[in-house]
Amino acid sequence: MADDLLVIIPTRGRPQAVPAIIRAWRETGATADLLFAIDNDDPELDAYKREAAKFKTGGQFRFVYGKRLRLCGTLNQQAVKAAKRYRFLAFMGDDHRPRPAAMPWDARIRECLSGGPGIVYGNDLLMGERMPTAVAMTSDIVTTLSYMAPPQLVHLCLDLCWLDWGRGMERITYLSDVVIEHLHPAAGKAVVDQGYEEANSAEQVTADSEAYYEYRDGGGLAGDLEKLRKLVREAS
Repeated sequence: MADDLLVIIPTRGRPQAVPAIIRAWRETGATADLLFAIDNDDPELDAYKREAAKFKTGGQFRFVYGKRLRLCGTLNQQAVKAAKRYRFLAFMGDDHRPRPAAMPWDARIRECLSGGPGIVYGNDLLMGERMPTAVAMTSDIVTTLSYMAPPQLVHLCLDLCWLDWGRGMERITYLSDVVIEHLHPAAGKAVVDQGYEEANSAEQVTADSEAYYEYRDGGGLAGDLEKLRKLVREAS
């Protein structure tokens, strides 16, 4: 593969997050490629395009535009494409910010994943070890499953599935000293906007929770873990 690590950030309605995230990349010395995935019908589309115009095509910071598929759908679409090119794939929300450390956060991710199929996550200063709200994994996981998160999900519970995969594979690492801060309203670090209202509505919580439990208990997880454990065995 020509490249090693791509971070995919599905984003909607928050063009102001783009320069803040890129500033975090530069402040942390990150060399990982960064892809912002933007909806064609985003009310802030023109503002996103103004941000994109500041960077050369095909450089470290890239922008793609497409039909709205919601967070999980957009992530899966871009991850499946990128898995053909990148060794490692990561997800962050547009409200995550990597923070400086003695060793760049993306170097730690590469180091942890270099030993074979697996999942790694850092400390978001909100959920900590309990939940990988931002995550990285080897791209062969995406290739094996044909998705980066179960496609029946829309926005919530992806992190629960990543925990299930990593624990079921016995190949998951939590890096407590790698801070990828989650600037979420639940932590008092952001104001509730339309995006948060939609993602955390009672209807969305119910729909994604039901989809997750059906995936976990209805055979979906068992089937995926069978594939992932085989992947680990073949890589050993």
